[in-house]
Amino acid sequence: MKILLVNPPIYDFAAYDFWLKPYGLLSVAGYLRGKADFTLFDYLDRLHPFAAARENLQSDQWGRGRFYQRQIQKPPSLKQIPRRFRRFGLPREIFREYLTGTAPPDYVLIQTMMTYWYPGVQEVIEDIRTTVPKAKIILGGNYVTLCPAHADTLGADLCIHGTTLALLWDYLALEPDLDQPALWEAYDKLNVGVLKITQGCPFKCTYCSVPKVYGDFAPRPIDRCLAEMRLLLNLGVKNIAFYDDALLFNPEKALTPFLEEIISPHDIQNTTSQKTSPKRKRRGIHAIRDTQYAIRIPNLHSPNALNARFLTKDLADLMLRAGFKTFYLGFESASAEWQKQTGSKVFCEELAQAVDHLKAAGANPQDITAYQILGHPKTDSQQLEQSMQFVNSLGIRGMLADFSPIPGTPDGDYCAKYVDMTEPLNHNKTAFPITLLAFKKSNQLKDLQRTLNRNLPSSTTP
Repeated sequence: MKILLVNPPIYDFAAYDFWLKPYGLLSVAGYLRGKADFTLFDYLDRLHPFAAARENLQSDQWGRGRFYQRQIQKPPSLKQIPRRFRRFGLPREIFREYLTGTAPPDYVLIQTMMTYWYPGVQEVIEDIRTTVPKAKIILGGNYVTLCPAHADTLGADLCIHGTTLALLWDYLALEPDLDQPALWEAYDKLNVGVLKITQGCPFKCTYCSVPKVYGDFAPRPIDRCLAEMRLLLNLGVKNIAFYDDALLFNPEKALTPFLEEIISPHDIQNTTSQKTSPKRKRRGIHAIRDTQYAIRIPNLHSPNALNARFLTKDLADLMLRAGFKTFYLGFESASAEWQKQTGSKVFCEELAQAVDHLKAAGANPQDITAYQILGHPKTDSQQLEQSMQFVNSLGIRGMLADFSPIPGTPDGDYCAKYVDMTEPLNHNKTAFPITLLAFKKSNQLKDLQRTLNRNLPSSTTP
């Protein structure tokens, strides 16, 4: 059986390779490792020969960078947004040539992350139907789960809603091995990888879809996580981003034992967290160092917002020892009223304490960033400018995360008073803040954030 995995292009106002990898798609393929012949076409692979040949797409020190892009016409529902619309990813012709130059697949698995990125899925389906019409197309991912009725209109043979995959295994007539790591070897060349050592989130923030998509919080089996880490190391990965939605929650059950496995035996003896499990047998990454392969532990990153409430002194020290380089903290607002309304998880004093712990452990302040939401429908109580000033007073960078109204969440459903939520393009995170605040106000807030970051000591803005 031949199965083609496709990570589609992105249709959007802006996109950047912030450690973007199709982790769900690769995880599903990993469960079927050795039971089918897999190939991968990732439109967003910046190491593809076409992209790698372009100097303006080179990576920064942490493996991030720009995508190949071209300006295209805006769809009618976004005509009123005064920004240029683009297609991000490898040219369409390269995929068509790829399909005609290889043996036709029996099945094509496609995933996309954002609901409003569905035009890329639509493009891929059109090319598959034209070039390899006998292939069965299967869609999955957040878009399919959050917008099932809309996804059903794109013409796939099967849509997988949510993370329950029994329907997929039955359709393929294959038995999965859920202990297998993601199929990272599907890439010809790889310098960035992704890990998840937990699943779901224990919190119920009114703007977030994680509980709806992934359910309650649960640690993943540590042996499987370590196996995936080893696989990434063997493939030469230099930067690994954690996609966990609650990485610091109950750290003694997931993050602490995982990090203890990947730091050297000498360092573990100097880490106070080792007291939690002094007799546990080390099974992890350090053992690889004793082989003929000198594998270096890569740089670790936390692009999903870390909950500063759980960032203790010992945990900050352990994370730095294990190789964490960048820290992204969730801090949606300094307003107590807004925090209460939305279920926000972090108060001002908790953020300040977390920053102090990271600095004391040796983190570079330039690599500590606090997220704040721009364009939330309850922005009046958010006091965003004051919140931005507070973050700046801590000596760290701020980053405005544009609000995307997500269907099925309380805040997303509330946004139906502003936009037609049945059209996923209206969930666009660039478009909605402009619709809510107006173009001028949105730009003023972004300019303020850039100014604050620029005025930090020895700061470099993105």
